[in-house]
Amino acid sequence: MIKNYKESFDKTKTAGRLAADTLDEVTPYIKPGISTNEIDKICYEFIKDNGGYSAPLFYRGFPKSCCTSPNHVVCHGVPTSKYLNEGDIINVDVTTMVDGWHGDTSRMFFVGEVSTKCKNLVSATYESLMKAISVIKDGAKLGDIGNTIQSHVERKGFSVVRDFCGHGIGNKFHEPPNILHYGKSGEGIKLQTGMIFTIEPMINEGIYNTKVLNDGWTAVTKDKSLSAQFEHTVGVTNDGFEIFTKSKKEYNQPPYKK
Repeated sequence: MIKNYKESFDKTKTAGRLAADTLDEVTPYIKPGISTNEIDKICYEFIKDNGGYSAPLFYRGFPKSCCTSPNHVVCHGVPTSKYLNEGDIINVDVTTMVDGWHGDTSRMFFVGEVSTKCKNLVSATYESLMKAISVIKDGAKLGDIGNTIQSHVERKGFSVVRDFCGHGIGNKFHEPPNILHYGKSGEGIKLQTGMIFTIEPMINEGIYNTKVLNDGWTAVTKDKSLSAQFEHTVGVTNDGFEIFTKSKKEYNQPPYKK
């Protein structure tokens, strides 16, 4: 057990609540014709107006306040003037900092009506996240998390991205341990009560290989197949887990009821 973890849980919970509220706020705006720059602006202003700071802004040179990753973009998509179209899917990833502590979460969104293959990919990705969270408890192993995700999505014919992973979080944006989204049960470090980290599986319709574009940030699928991601910040408790980035409006997976 990590000693004196209550303060870190409380502070991360505050930041995580604002991160989740930010995604709740932007939800009704995500429809055909909105640009990813506009999504970024809505997130930035909501976080600022509610006493937080957008942690990605200028982090290691990142130029925007959130990541917007449509269609075959796996993660770290940089918002631009490009508009979303009917049938697109998009991940919006926000990290808030409140009083020096971080909350990190992302969700997928449907842009208008989307195809059945989009729905199946997004649903499998969300299911893999929640199944992985359900195995968290003091004494479990990191490999249990990765194996749960990998087993679930591969049974459905999808693949798990290897190039990016979840991470420890708290008063630092990124810190150990790395949370792999694939692996073998019973392997890896042992989870301890008081640990805080993100789980953020990136699941591809095709092969798991990725490449980073010339902007140095935007990661895409190498075969240009669709990709989806969900993310929560979680804490390990004596008898299980606590999710710090739950939606108050129960916007868990799309389509979201407005």
